[in-house]
Amino acid sequence: MKKWLLFIALCLTACSRDNSIDMTMDEAVRLFPDYTDITVPYNIAPLNFSVSPEQGEVRFAVLEVDGESWQVEASDGQIAFPVKKWREWMGRAKGKTVKVTVVCRKEGQNVAYRPYSLSVAEEPIDRYVAYRLIEPGYEVWNQMGIYQRDLESFEQTPIIENKITENNCVNCHSFCNRNPEQYVFHMRASLGGTVLKEGDGLEFLDTKTKQTLSSFTYPYWHPSGRFIAFSINKTTQGFHPTQRVEVYDMASDVIVYDVKNRTVLASPLTGSVQSFETFPSFSSDGKRLYFCSAPAKEMPDSIPELRYNLCSISFDAESGTLGNRVDTLFYADREGRSFSFPRVSPDGRFLMGTVSAYGTFPIWHKDADLCLIDLNEKKEVSLARLNSPDTESYHAWSSNGRWVVFSSRRLDGLYTRLFFAYVSDSGEAGKPFLLPLSHVSENAACMKSFNIPEFVTGEVKNESRTIRKLAERGAIGVSVK
Repeated sequence: MKKWLLFIALCLTACSRDNSIDMTMDEAVRLFPDYTDITVPYNIAPLNFSVSPEQGEVRFAVLEVDGESWQVEASDGQIAFPVKKWREWMGRAKGKTVKVTVVCRKEGQNVAYRPYSLSVAEEPIDRYVAYRLIEPGYEVWNQMGIYQRDLESFEQTPIIENKITENNCVNCHSFCNRNPEQYVFHMRASLGGTVLKEGDGLEFLDTKTKQTLSSFTYPYWHPSGRFIAFSINKTTQGFHPTQRVEVYDMASDVIVYDVKNRTVLASPLTGSVQSFETFPSFSSDGKRLYFCSAPAKEMPDSIPELRYNLCSISFDAESGTLGNRVDTLFYADREGRSFSFPRVSPDGRFLMGTVSAYGTFPIWHKDADLCLIDLNEKKEVSLARLNSPDTESYHAWSSNGRWVVFSSRRLDGLYTRLFFAYVSDSGEAGKPFLLPLSHVSENAACMKSFNIPEFVTGEVKNESRTIRKLAERGAIGVSVK
């Protein structure tokens, strides 16, 4: 018996790792994902990572804050932090800076690379983010769904998958004040219509009328929850010599839908044949409606000259009426740029949008960048830290205004992934970081793009079967006021 115990002890000793440090190098460690020197919310899921093979085989990482340390050994080629202990550790580190030292086995030695920092913000991030998962090209659209991710873990669950609705297109989801029980999205082609969810109620709407160009398209809720601004677009797409596809409008207007009365509020100022109006967005107090507008041109021949400016018009929620004057806030066309996707911060101070060289749909434009406008100072604030040489497009603010999520193709130029960043009350953005992965191989394994990220404060109930039954019964019509 003693010999057997001695044998086991020798085996354990031989198999145990040497966690000593043989040498230190004043060289930055190269991680994937790149989580070095970032600001993170204390309630984010573990930031698991691998190390560039040129720097050796990752062995362990040491986290330090306020004299306490936590050593985590590598497994399966990555550092994977246990979720429960990570939560405890991040809770203690709230408002502080964590120093992280990564040690790799290289040329027979344990090499410690220069430590990096994690600044742990006191402001939390909304627990969920919703997005559509779609193919990165234009060929396949009948395999998709709208999903939600718990940002405090790695759990992804479906809100709706189109396999239950005859593989139609599901798109343009939007939540009122990030409320998981108040949202809207469209279904196109088979079982087509607009799904409207309010508390326990579900409606399925036919939003095409004789007086409007098309069915409702891009939505944005009024903070009261009574109104939803929509664009109505005659959209088409075509091949392009330098990118996969170009999406453009033949015509477009902006309207406001009265949820209570099922009526459409239209104005010639947001629905002129002389202009293309699109991408509506209400101010945080609901008193202004922002949208993008460009002079109407012959399509598709004039696509390279099509540039949208940022405009706004007043809105009176009491009477449900739009104002009598359109103001142009940002003349992007004067700088050879085109503006899209306006989104106002919860405190009403900043408006974030996407700018590109031309056009109305920048998700295929490699030059597309995020843009931030200080609405108080009427000036642009630099977002150089958020942008990359590749596409940045859809984006959203967290409920406390300290975090943004945005989609970017920066990793490989093909697949759109979700990135997060801290934004200070003065509009200064921190270094962005990739959506946390339970295993770093998940990034390569995911063969779909993340589309239209939206923060949600709670879990969205999957009501796919109820939605299917409503669609089979037929949609409810709407009328123009």
